[in-house]
Amino acid sequence: MKKTASQTIRVALAQLNTTVGDLDGNGRLVIEWARRAQAQGADIVSFPELTLTGYPPEDLLLKPQFIDDNLKALRRVAKEVGDIVAVVGFADRTAAGLFNAAALLCGGRVRAVYHKAFLPNYGVFDEKRYFLAGQRFPVYRAGAVCFGVNICEDIWHMDGPAGVQAYRGAQVIVNINASPYHMGKGMLRRQILKRQARKNRVAVLYTNLVGGQDELVFDGSSMIVDAKGDLLGQAASFREELLVADLSLAQRSKKACVVLKEVSPGKPALASPSLKTGTDARQEVYEALVLGLRDYILKNGFKRVVLGLSGGIDSSLVAAIAADSVGKENVLGVMMPSAYTSAASQEDARGLAQQLGIEYQVIAITQVFEKYLEILAQAFQGRPADVAEENLQARIRGNILMALSNKFGYLALNTGNKSEVSCGYCTLYGDMAGGFGVIKDVPKTLVYELARYRNGREGREVIPKRVFEKAPTAELRPGQKDSDSLPEYGILDQVLKQYVEEDRGVAEMVRRGMDAALAQKVVRLVDASEYKRRQAPPGIKITPKAFGKDRRMPLTNRYR
Repeated sequence: MKKTASQTIRVALAQLNTTVGDLDGNGRLVIEWARRAQAQGADIVSFPELTLTGYPPEDLLLKPQFIDDNLKALRRVAKEVGDIVAVVGFADRTAAGLFNAAALLCGGRVRAVYHKAFLPNYGVFDEKRYFLAGQRFPVYRAGAVCFGVNICEDIWHMDGPAGVQAYRGAQVIVNINASPYHMGKGMLRRQILKRQARKNRVAVLYTNLVGGQDELVFDGSSMIVDAKGDLLGQAASFREELLVADLSLAQRSKKACVVLKEVSPGKPALASPSLKTGTDARQEVYEALVLGLRDYILKNGFKRVVLGLSGGIDSSLVAAIAADSVGKENVLGVMMPSAYTSAASQEDARGLAQQLGIEYQVIAITQVFEKYLEILAQAFQGRPADVAEENLQARIRGNILMALSNKFGYLALNTGNKSEVSCGYCTLYGDMAGGFGVIKDVPKTLVYELARYRNGREGREVIPKRVFEKAPTAELRPGQKDSDSLPEYGILDQVLKQYVEEDRGVAEMVRRGMDAALAQKVVRLVDASEYKRRQAPPGIKITPKAFGKDRRMPLTNRYR
């Protein structure tokens, strides 16, 4: 049997953490990492989607000056890249309009440009607002190896550009991405790449962005898949990395390839790249939250954060994430007890702060609360005490945190979880105050799991044992428990997953075994709280559907 001849090429995937709008800084990263790849003998290096602009640039793309500056940045970078072929994302403008594009740089200039064909317009994506769809799927050559370039969503379509490029002789598909993280996303990506590789008999280089951008966090996890669909190498999650590998490719009939460069022969063979897979699901989510928070803090010019410590599980977890994000020395936790705050809560808040090593202050609100009641006594005359008085305490605490934020330039962290935010079990201008909602997309049951993971990783009770055992409570009245107002969180989170993330109606939930009255109650709470969520701070997306860009409901809405 005749043996098929093979060809070898060295490839590099530059998994970068770019910043939206930092054209010069992103350009410097490209030059630096292209040189690193070239120093390791790579013939091709690929960068994430919209590398130069950062992702997503949103309405910056509507500013003509921004597009001009991004094109100038591309030309500057091209001059510095050298003899390696660098695939760099940018926003291209032609007479027809604007395109999400990949430039192929080599020899000091832009040698070719590819325009993204499939523009996602679902979930957090809004690309049809800005871009036109590309119509051409050329194939390029580096040495004896032919390759195609496409962008993110293009690879998810089995009848998309990869098939056309393979038909035209591509042995490798270079796919550049800005694919946001959510739980389970990695498995979906691997399945798609495996199918594309097998169907088209091509190797796939999947280069993904890493880092936080507002509500989104990008996990990297860049991959190399061979023509059999086997995973050859995978970069780490949630940190920058250069993944370098030698690909041995079967020869294919070549059609019209654009020649970019010749490949230097006789390089010493590389060891097989690492496969950084198998991360514990809780670890994955925790690392996503740490990275998302760190980048939001640092990219927006903050250095320190402040948050309220209640002695409960939510604020304990947020404090731990904050300490891991920017260092314990940059975190201030504030306990703000009232007459209803238990001694146990105060002890647990203080114990947590000591275990984390963060700064801790106590600012009691009892006198302020009493003064509010005195001032409002005439206006409230004849009315029994109710939720209005309870929420005054939360709003006093919010004011104190924002005062500290203003005085010292700290970013105030919100500690509300997805279960509470879904049902409106939170106070506008009170515990909803803050600049960033760290666990805004984390259901309460997952909050407990992440807290257990954090303690287990440390091998000690950083978060006190009692915090896990006591019934959740806002402590705004005597004997108050969350379960007075909400179903038990284990059941509540099941309903919320079906209604918020899967868009199932009450009737369908009942058919699937959910109690009808409970489902109706939760749905009413979610629908009635949309106005609150619209005023909440941004927070990190970690589920398939988060509040905000993922789920956009009208405030004035009579549909039930």
